Amino acid sequence: MKIIRVKEVMKTDFATIDGAATISEAVKRMKAEHTAVLLVNKRHSDDEYGMLTSGDIARHVLAKDRSPSRVNVYEIMTCPVIAVHPDMDIRHCSKLFASYNLVRAPVIENDVILGIVSPNSLVLDGLYQYANDTDA
Repeated sequence: MKIIRVKEVMKTDFATIDGAATISEAVKRMKAEHTAVLLVNKRHSDDEYGMLTSGDIARHVLAKDRSPSRVNVYEIMTCPVIAVHPDMDIRHCSKLFASYNLVRAPVIENDVILGIVSPNSLVLDGLYQYANDTDA
């Protein structure tokens, strides 16, 4: 079976935000970028990347009736995030998603975010390639 790598199915258009930004700013950014996920920049070289999803905002701000202008991204983001290497086989990546119940993972190489991968891209882009290879 042909190996399909994460770099072949990852999305390279992703949005980032600073951890000190407010949730109000994050929601505006999500709306402008048409995304439900923001990757949170490192504060310094020894820090880790974070991730903020609309689900995090719903659970930690909206459901708790907190003011989005008074909550900072770093207070509710997931950090550190589980990242994947661009050369990882999508089958291994899919196992990682299943094991840790992930919705997204940044694709990082040499401490630089190259893209983002989701179960949708693993299945609809990656598994689709497998299906087409076997049909030929």
